[in-house]
Amino acid sequence: MTWFLLLVVSVAPSVVLLGVWSLFPSPDEPPRWRTWLAARLEVVAARLRHPEPEPYDPFRTLRVQQRLGAVADHVRRLEVDVHAYARAERIIASRLAYDALLAEACGLAGVEVRPAALGDAQERFREEVELAARGWTW
Repeated sequence: MTWFLLLVVSVAPSVVLLGVWSLFPSPDEPPRWRTWLAARLEVVAARLRHPEPEPYDPFRTLRVQQRLGAVADHVRRLEVDVHAYARAERIIASRLAYDALLAEACGLAGVEVRPAALGDAQERFREEVELAARGWTW
């Protein structure tokens, strides 16, 4: 117990002195309390700021249209080719990729994507018609 008290009595003044010394800034840097306060205020300001809407990229729409056309052509070629290896699995995977691209295109065009089962032909047709009505081609 006496060793512990001796250790506390010898270390405690050093800790207090270092704490007080850290409050005094050096000539090259601002006070630590000011940088700490600035960081806290920046966090609060970030919460209060309204997020800036990201600018619309017209080339993103073009890329999605291009990819939709490429995947649609790929699905058509697979449906015609009766000798393709693992044809059914490739058609299913390609249609799922096409559905994902349709959902992305609907998000860009402002079309509601209704929850449906994977590969639902009726939902796919509805999305295609809605996109075509908004001027999309692929």
